[in-house]
Amino acid sequence: MIDLRAARNDPEAFRAALRRRGADNAFDELLAADGRWRALVPQVDELRARQKIDGKPTPEQIEELKGVKDRLRALEEELAAAEAEREAALAKVPNPPHESAADGMTEDEAVEIKRWGEPPQLEHPREHTELGRFELERAAKISGARFGFIAGDTALLALALYRHALDRLVQEGFTPMIPPVLVREEAMYGTGFFPSDKSDYYAIPEDGLYLVGTSEVPLIGMHMGEILEELPLHYCAFSSCFRRESGAAGRDTRGMFRVHQFQKVEMVVYTRPEESWAVHEQMLALEESLVQSVELPYRVVNTAAGDLSSAAAKRYDIEAWFPSQSRYREITSCSNTTDYQARRSGIRYRMEGGSLETPHTLNGTAATDRWMLAILENFQGDVPEVLQRYGAPAKIRS
Repeated sequence: MIDLRAARNDPEAFRAALRRRGADNAFDELLAADGRWRALVPQVDELRARQKIDGKPTPEQIEELKGVKDRLRALEEELAAAEAEREAALAKVPNPPHESAADGMTEDEAVEIKRWGEPPQLEHPREHTELGRFELERAAKISGARFGFIAGDTALLALALYRHALDRLVQEGFTPMIPPVLVREEAMYGTGFFPSDKSDYYAIPEDGLYLVGTSEVPLIGMHMGEILEELPLHYCAFSSCFRRESGAAGRDTRGMFRVHQFQKVEMVVYTRPEESWAVHEQMLALEESLVQSVELPYRVVNTAAGDLSSAAAKRYDIEAWFPSQSRYREITSCSNTTDYQARRSGIRYRMEGGSLETPHTLNGTAATDRWMLAILENFQGDVPEVLQRYGAPAKIRS
């Protein structure tokens, strides 16, 4: 969540930043709800103070106390309602975008920063479903649309890709994790996915649990309510991820590009606020080095402010070339969520003098199944040598 005290002190700056992502009305609703709550607090405090009487109360004082008690009960109910309204409004306000985030409201307004590699010149490019082994019809039989088996040599390619990414991250000082993929609502709220994107996630109502769409959720949730004694913290995780894709009806229905279940290697960093923007650039550089290691042509884009997730202040996407579509498509993202997730999750760190501050958190993709699809299409079944070292075949045949 945003720093409400800072927002009160400089509302115009917050409003201007949030207007870039279409959230200025939500911010104004928060300030109004906060104003109602703040107006009630001193009234409640004053009535509570009037209940304190030294010595034995007189009959007149007893009668007056009854009136104070009735009035206090009514005001406390108003205060509780106002506090609930304020908390609900606060939950709806996203992170203000950083000044360097691109202007615009849609993914088409992302700003290209750089390109690397040359897209292959293929006379008849084949789609990934023609090159790899994906059992889509059989998956649909047991799970429904937008699920798939990854089979045979293609599965070995995928596993090699995940291990390559994990090995590189461990070399860079990240602690590897295999996290839970079912989490409580508090973890989804803390990372900013609820309430804004709640409809996009699978729920297990009987147990009060949700399937995560990224291991960023458990890697932030694991420190909910904690005071960290040391920064930075670097985590990387391999997990299956699940998304209902409720907002993507009719998009990318062919093949395995947009499915309900996929695998991902994710990285999360906790750092001091003054270091987070440098860390953001470092994480992007690490992602780029991984894409370059498998020789995929790509471009980097600065995401438009209105297309950012609720938690992100700025995001870079790496988009690989997909020959079958003749376009670049997202295969990684890298976000600085500043203090937004840590504040919502009640995470603080102890500074040298003993005072407590809110850390910044960042997340980035190190590998997903989409990388495998891009590799299949760009090299038409041949496998980069770096992945052969992890058990992938030189050529996808079965």
